Amino acid sequence: MSKDQLLINTIRFLSVDQVERAKSGHPGMPLGASHIAYLIFDRFLRFNPKNPKWINRDRFVLSAGHASAMLYSLLFVMGYDLDLEDLKNFRQLGSRTPGHPESFLTPGVEATTGPLGQGIGNAVGMALAEKYLSSYFNREGFPIIDHHTFALVSDGDLMEGVSCEVAELAGHWKLSKLIVIWDNNKVSIDGPTSLAWSEDVCERFSAFGWYVQHIEDGYNLEEIERAIRRAMEQEERPSFISIRTHLGYGSPKQDDASVHGAPLGKELALQTKKNFGWPEEEFYVPQEVWEYREEKIKKGRKLEEEWNRLFEAYRDKYPELADMLLKYFNKDWGEEYKKHIPTFGESMATRQASGKVLNAIAKHIPVLFGGSADLSESNNTYLHGMGDFSAENPLGRNIHFGVREHAMGTILNGMAYHGGILPYGGTFLVFSDYMRPSIRLASMAGLQVIYVFTHDSIGLGEDGPTHQPVEQLSSLRLIPNLWVIRPADANETAIAWQMAIERKDGPTALILTRQKLPLIDRSKYPSAEGIRRGAYILLDCEGTPDLIILASGSEVHPALRAGELLKEEGIRVRVVNMASFEVFEGQEEGYKRHVLPPEVKRRVAVEAGRGLCWYKYVGLEGLVISLETFGKSAPGEVLMQHFGFSPEAIVKKIKEHYSF
Repeated sequence: MSKDQLLINTIRFLSVDQVERAKSGHPGMPLGASHIAYLIFDRFLRFNPKNPKWINRDRFVLSAGHASAMLYSLLFVMGYDLDLEDLKNFRQLGSRTPGHPESFLTPGVEATTGPLGQGIGNAVGMALAEKYLSSYFNREGFPIIDHHTFALVSDGDLMEGVSCEVAELAGHWKLSKLIVIWDNNKVSIDGPTSLAWSEDVCERFSAFGWYVQHIEDGYNLEEIERAIRRAMEQEERPSFISIRTHLGYGSPKQDDASVHGAPLGKELALQTKKNFGWPEEEFYVPQEVWEYREEKIKKGRKLEEEWNRLFEAYRDKYPELADMLLKYFNKDWGEEYKKHIPTFGESMATRQASGKVLNAIAKHIPVLFGGSADLSESNNTYLHGMGDFSAENPLGRNIHFGVREHAMGTILNGMAYHGGILPYGGTFLVFSDYMRPSIRLASMAGLQVIYVFTHDSIGLGEDGPTHQPVEQLSSLRLIPNLWVIRPADANETAIAWQMAIERKDGPTALILTRQKLPLIDRSKYPSAEGIRRGAYILLDCEGTPDLIILASGSEVHPALRAGELLKEEGIRVRVVNMASFEVFEGQEEGYKRHVLPPEVKRRVAVEAGRGLCWYKYVGLEGLVISLETFGKSAPGEVLMQHFGFSPEAIVKKIKEHYSF
């Protein structure tokens, strides 16, 4: 058995043993595609297993995250900080080897994948980040940022529509350092892919502007190696390599859909080992593999040391650039931008305020990089005077994602995974549904991504109910670790942007209006800085309140006026600006009890969206003035009146509910 085959079979059978020990998992792809992953790491990937976050490493994304056992076995063989006990604890509580890869948990895992189609989009984002950063930081003789991104994808990845969206963009942008390899085994969970799939996938990628190769003999290592080398030579196109493989290769269940997502079982696992001439011993690791691990560790250290020497010479010649690079990879966005955040003295839509803030700070954070899903003028996300990103202009700061919200979400995540970039993306709030899987994964992986969601309610007006978000606010609030911030005026919007930039451990969604909002008079009411605590008291009374009114965003203004009207009638009223549930929940218990004293039971929430989430704060006996139907087409101010969000309507409902 050759050294290559010995290493490949080690990966295969460590994977099979993981699945058998866990009594769950996916052995089909590890048996069928381990040789591809091995070749990438052995022949091509530049990495240091003892520093998985080395800036200039090549990236490998397992988009087909169900093959996680293969990835863990591969990382173990390649010298990463995983041991046999980790492999034996596959899919067990508290292990570093979960059922699908998690970037924040396992050394060497670049992206949290599993939901199909996400990983290939993440890889496009990584390649995009590499292209921008290399253009910004590299100087002649100093290729400081110079690496490839590899993605291993499955049939299912390429069936998901998002794979088309991201592939179109990668071809359009000519991301030549992106190499996608298709494990073309023609089997999915329900059976042969022909049940639902008959397109020519290679022709699809060719039409998208990719350099395409197909290998029919999918286990010919030399042919695969030559194909990857040709791909790495490309300078104008991303590369797509189709490799004809077999699900469950070498097992009695080869090409059978049942081997995709269930253990082989003891007898068939042993039979498969016999078919490959492999010892029956569980988690068997030949001595040659232990020696290979040490070789890869030494080689990885040497690669990084060589880069470090280059970087030190670069630092001597370009000290400011070198310091910036290190700061940005540590998510240190500096302090200078804070000096340029505007203060507003006139009423405006919060989307407009957001655009002004973004343009004021962008020049002071050169890696603040993003765009919109074909709505940049509506979202106010365009960076004026900073150019459009393209194959010809890789230093352009504005990304045109086209009408591709889902692609935008996956690519933003990939940029964040890559590091050194502060990514943002915009669309209408109602279209956040198109990118929800990516938002969820950004939250799970703790990625610093900023979402600019505008046109946030029926207040957007005449476009009607198809464009008026009703359930989206509540829906986004249900995602763990996503900050949802809905500022009430332009100055709160400026602070919300600063909060999003300062937050390093997860994504932030800024929820912004199309319609103008008045400025809150800060000479009369507390500072806009109160938004930093998620919720703060805007209007208060002497002693214990008779009533607390809570509101967010545009509805803060009629709620505040309603509070004033009730106060004039002698009712002790407190009005709370509830800009962010998540930020408020992170405050100390004393502050939360101060804002919402438990003894005050009469509470009202006001928001032009579904109201279910508000009952946590008003109680089951409380009043929620919300929107429980879809909207209508009419001017925004007319709709606000029609649906009962005027100060007078709020007062009327409060009096009816609490018999004031």
